[in-house]
Amino acid sequence: MTETKKAKSGSSLTLKHKIGYGLGDAGGCMTFAIMGSTFAMYCTDALKIDTELLAVLLAVWNVWDFINDPLMGAFMDRAFSRKHNPKGKFRPWLLRSAPLLTVSFIALWAVPSLFEGLSLICVLFGLKILYEGAYTMFNIPMGSLLSAMADNDKERATLSSARGFGSAVGNAIPVLLMPMLIEKYGQTNSTGYAVGAAICAAIGFVMCLGHYALTEERTVPVQEDQEQQNIKFTDILNVFRVNRPFLALCIHGLCICTMQYVSNTITNYMFSAVYDDLKLVTYGSIVSAPFMAVTLIGGPYFAKKFGLEKFIRFGLLVGGAMYIGLFGMHMVMDVNPYVHMILSNCAMGLASVSIYMQWGLVSEAIDYNEMITGKRTEGSIYGTYNLSRRVGQTIGNSATVLMLGWTGYNADLAVQSATTVSGIKIIAVLLPGIFVFGSWAAFRFLWSMDSETRQKIDEFKKAQKEQ
Repeated sequence: MTETKKAKSGSSLTLKHKIGYGLGDAGGCMTFAIMGSTFAMYCTDALKIDTELLAVLLAVWNVWDFINDPLMGAFMDRAFSRKHNPKGKFRPWLLRSAPLLTVSFIALWAVPSLFEGLSLICVLFGLKILYEGAYTMFNIPMGSLLSAMADNDKERATLSSARGFGSAVGNAIPVLLMPMLIEKYGQTNSTGYAVGAAICAAIGFVMCLGHYALTEERTVPVQEDQEQQNIKFTDILNVFRVNRPFLALCIHGLCICTMQYVSNTITNYMFSAVYDDLKLVTYGSIVSAPFMAVTLIGGPYFAKKFGLEKFIRFGLLVGGAMYIGLFGMHMVMDVNPYVHMILSNCAMGLASVSIYMQWGLVSEAIDYNEMITGKRTEGSIYGTYNLSRRVGQTIGNSATVLMLGWTGYNADLAVQSATTVSGIKIIAVLLPGIFVFGSWAAFRFLWSMDSETRQKIDEFKKAQKEQ
C-alpha cells in the first residue's frame, strides 16, 4: 500500500512554488528550443554536414533518447523505493544535472567547428550524446515533480499554466536571439551559433537553480510495504495494457512533437530560402505570443469551465484546420511572407495549447495508474511519456532534414530552385497540419477519462490519506 502524505502539514501551493516550477521548463527550454529550431541549420550550413548523413545521425541520437528517457524515470522510482532521500525523490537530481547540462550544451555548439572531417563528426556525435543524457537527467525529475507538488485538479492546472509560462519564456528568448546573431555573424559562420548557445545556456543555468531553490515536494509517497511495491523496470509495459488515457497521451505526444519539430526545423529554411528574410522568424514569435498569454492566463479557468481535455482538443482542431487552409493558399497563389508568418504562427499557437496544458493530464494518468495497479511510479510514466515525445522529435527532426535533402536544398546557393521552394512549403505547412489532426484524434477517440473515473480517483486518494 502506498500512502501519500503532505510534506508540511496544512501547507498550500504558494506563489513561490508556482514561480519555481515555471522556472524549470524555462531553464530547460533555453537550450532545448535551440536544438529544435537551429541545430539542423548549424550542422548543414556552418559545419557543412550532408543532409542524408545528418538525418542518420539524428536518428541514432534519438534512439539513445528512446533508451535513456524511460530508464532514467524507472531508475529514479526504483532508487527512491529502496532508499528515501530526505531531500526528496526528484529535486536532488535537478541539482546534479544542471551544471552538466550547461557545460555540455556550450561545448556542443563551440567545439565541433575546431575539427574537420571524421573528427568533426565524432566530436559532434559524442557531445550530442552527452547533452541529451544531461537534459534527460534534468527534464524527467522536473516534469515528474508536478505530481509531487500538486494535490488536486486545480493545483495541477495551475502548475501546468506555470510550466507553460516558463516554456513560453524559455522558447521565446532563444527564438528572438539566435536569428539576430546568425544574421550578424553569417549563416555559414559557426561563431554566431556558439555565442547564442553560450548566452542561452548561462541564462538557463540560473533558471534551473531557481527551479531547485523555489520548489518543494509537498506530497511525499511513503511505501508501507516495501516488498508489495517491488517497483520493476518492466512495470511500464503493463501500463500500456491497462491505462488507456496514458496510451492516448503517448499518441498525442508522438504526433504533437512531430508537428513541433517539423515546424521548428523547417522554419529557418522557409524564411531564408523561400522568403530570403530570416528576421521574420523573430517577428513570428511575437505573433504567437497572444495565444500563449490567453492559454496560460486563462488555462485554469477554461479547464474548469469546459474541461482540460476539451480545451486542448478545440485548440488542436482549429490549429490543424488553419495549417491545411494555409497549405491550400500556397497551392493556388504566392502567399505574402507576412501573411504566411501570421497564419502559420496562429496555427502553431492554437496547436500549442496542448503542449502547454498537457501536464495536468499526465498527472491524471499517473493517479489513475496508481489506482488500478497499486504502484505510484511518476518517474517511469513521465519517462515513458517523454519517450513518445522523443519518437515524435526523431520523426520530425530526422525526416525533415532528409526531406530537405530530397528537395535539392544546397546551402551554397544564393537562390534555391523552384522544386526546393515547393518542397519546403509542403514540409512547413502540410505536414504540421496532418500531425496536429493526429493529436486531435488521440483525444477524440482514445482518451477515456470522464467525471466518473475522476471521482473514483478522488475517492481512492482520500482513502489513502485516511489510512
